[in-house]
Amino acid sequence: MASAADNMASNINLSKFGKATELKKRLWFTLGALVIFRLLSYVPLPGIDPTQLNLLAEQTQGGVLDFFNTFSGGALERMSVIALGVMPYITASIVVQLATSLSPQLAAIKKEGEAGRKKLNQYTRYGTVGLTAIQGYFIAVGLEAFGATAGAQAVIEPGFLFRIGCVISLVGGTMFLMWLGEQITSRGVGNGISLIIMAGIVAHLPTTLVQLFESGRSGGISAISLALIGVAVVGLILFICFMERAQRRILIQYPKRQTQRGVQAERSHLPLKINTAGVIPPIFASSLLLMPLTISQFAGQDASQADTAWGSFLIGMNQYLAHGQPLYMALYGAGIIFFCFFYTAVVFNPEETAENLKKHGGFIPGIRPGKNTENYLDYVLTRITVVGAAYLTIICLLPEYLVSAMSIPFYLGGTSLLIVVNVTMDTVTQIQSHLLAHQYGDLIKKAKLKGGRVR
Repeated sequence: MASAADNMASNINLSKFGKATELKKRLWFTLGALVIFRLLSYVPLPGIDPTQLNLLAEQTQGGVLDFFNTFSGGALERMSVIALGVMPYITASIVVQLATSLSPQLAAIKKEGEAGRKKLNQYTRYGTVGLTAIQGYFIAVGLEAFGATAGAQAVIEPGFLFRIGCVISLVGGTMFLMWLGEQITSRGVGNGISLIIMAGIVAHLPTTLVQLFESGRSGGISAISLALIGVAVVGLILFICFMERAQRRILIQYPKRQTQRGVQAERSHLPLKINTAGVIPPIFASSLLLMPLTISQFAGQDASQADTAWGSFLIGMNQYLAHGQPLYMALYGAGIIFFCFFYTAVVFNPEETAENLKKHGGFIPGIRPGKNTENYLDYVLTRITVVGAAYLTIICLLPEYLVSAMSIPFYLGGTSLLIVVNVTMDTVTQIQSHLLAHQYGDLIKKAKLKGGRVR
């Protein structure tokens, strides 16, 4: 069955694309939504001085907030209405998922099916509003304090009204992005939130490449280093593609059935991806790191607090958690490993899979159905998740360390490449699925027409 589907998918070509009207509508909708996202990144917050804002961007350049700025498509350095991007939504979804695993009440809601999923999504939206309001307030405070020591102000008219307007604008921008991502998922192609993050990263690639080649032209980076960077990027992309397609196939056997060729046993495979969690662990880990760092970065702009213990703590935390620092790398790596195991446990349930196999008469050769099958699946899943977690950690941390050590533009880091390659592969897979469904639909229509003529 799997090989037949693979052969059918490999035979799909672009000639079928012109006839897939539904798919074209979905692609145009996705493209239009991403264009709206890019346009919003240029809509500034009310009451901001653009000149002083450029100074703020230069001051925070090279810090951990560059990661945030990348995910928001440059909206953070321009202080647009979507400066916080979708990170508050991702953080809220992490909190809700963790609470679902710890709270029996939320776990019961999750088991209610579609109604339970809608309730949990509503809780996530409430959490998004709360987190965005908190981050937005500290951003407003930081913007008011920025430039005070130099006798300048990034905010034209600081005060209570500016803070309220800033919070309302940021909450509205983040909620609109969340809604836009949900619309892309339901009416477009691919995962909306992931596509928005990828669009923000891709938007920086031309500028990054120009800066990289300019550094090579001016002598900041040697020609050999440029060549090595190009080879490393290509090799990293190929390695990511290989690992994302790698899977452990478990043989599943069903009871013997009478066929025209005699009594035969049906066999199939249960594919378990090496990286079951996909790109979620790096995004979740970075989201949890960026939440407090955004607050500390902008709260630390207040010059009046610089000589206090609280101000010293904020300055020290920003220094130790700067991009490429050991503490930042350790926390980021630990977050990736944790969410790799956590999200894998969320998306794949060995107990449920073993029960479904038992109901349909399937079994793993040499393993008794029921509890033994569940334990075996859990054992195999744990082993391959260790490999997947190690792969994600190496991909995300090693290039980031080299980028920091060699002073290469940050956007060419491993996390950015992982997100772009992974999301692109998932989107292409969904496009192939739509084309395959369209091709099957054409075959069914032709079969019905032939059947009508026979009659």
